[in-house]
Amino acid sequence: MGVLELFLDLAALPSPPGEERAVADRVAAELRSLGLDVEEDGAGPKIGSNAGNLYCRLPGTVEGTPLFFCAHMDTVVPSGPIEPVVEDGVVRNAGGTILGADNKAAVAAMIEAARRVLAEGRAHAGIEFVFTLQEEVGLKGVAEFDCSRLAAQVGYVYDMAGPIGEVILGAPHATIMEVTFVGRAAHSAIAPEDGRSAILAAARAIADMRLGRIDEETTANVGKIQGGTARNIVPDRCTISAEARSHDERKLAEVAQEMIEACNFAASLTGCEVETGMTSWYKGYRFRRDADAVRLAHAALERTGHEPSYSITNGGADANVFNLRGLSCVNLSNGMADIHSPDEHIAVADLEAMVDVSLALLEEARAT
Repeated sequence: MGVLELFLDLAALPSPPGEERAVADRVAAELRSLGLDVEEDGAGPKIGSNAGNLYCRLPGTVEGTPLFFCAHMDTVVPSGPIEPVVEDGVVRNAGGTILGADNKAAVAAMIEAARRVLAEGRAHAGIEFVFTLQEEVGLKGVAEFDCSRLAAQVGYVYDMAGPIGEVILGAPHATIMEVTFVGRAAHSAIAPEDGRSAILAAARAIADMRLGRIDEETTANVGKIQGGTARNIVPDRCTISAEARSHDERKLAEVAQEMIEACNFAASLTGCEVETGMTSWYKGYRFRRDADAVRLAHAALERTGHEPSYSITNGGADANVFNLRGLSCVNLSNGMADIHSPDEHIAVADLEAMVDVSLALLEEARAT
């Protein structure tokens, strides 16, 4: 089975966060068919998933730098059936929802690279694979993974939409906020003056926030608002879910504090109380171009005929957690396009190319 066939099989298995079991079983079976031992950890029950993170390793056969590869098994929640089809060399979903190339294209490429290494007897300095849960809802699976199990200190995720060749040098820090406004219920027509509208308080707070792209490295968003019980009742509770991200921790702290202050001020204007919660979501990172992990990626991309380019992203990935724990993990673009949408697609050529990039990374690591 080649990378395309494996990807089509994986994509056809729905795996929203928390429901990765079918994909985990398929991935484990494929790796075991290669003669590899696969271990599943106990992360599932801790974070509400029906599977655990998967780990396996291939002991090195030569000297060099061992590498780990990571991809996540969950997708954003599909809104319809997933029916992957190949049209003019491109894989799309005929079912009117996501395809799941994010991140099953990476899963397939990494497994196919392992198959090629074993089938062709390729020498390598050591390979480890980690397949994680619930990446799409806050990097929850990798946060539960025991990174001390990894012998490799350098690794790669393929979790960025964009042309092959793009190397992500940095990702942001992120903070999440849950704010609940508490007012007083009353009949909205008979005695509205007796009520204190929690929704009005939330609306005023949101109107005072700086949202969207604040500067070149900072964003903020209110993504969810929920409250009220009936059309004719002044709502006594309303909760908003918000986030802020920045490559500068000082700016992140300032923007997050501004958002909380806007909530406190709006509550005071409307006679409501407010309950605020703010949590560090994940930590950012930044690589120099001469870092070992970046240098290996550059050489592997050139070896496979791709022009390396460099960028930073405002999105998080499992790489954030690995880097926080002292490992060097670089995110590489893998050709995915229009992810998280019904137009999501990936070229067959890019699926195959990322297998070659994986093998080239191992070749370059072998030489160091």
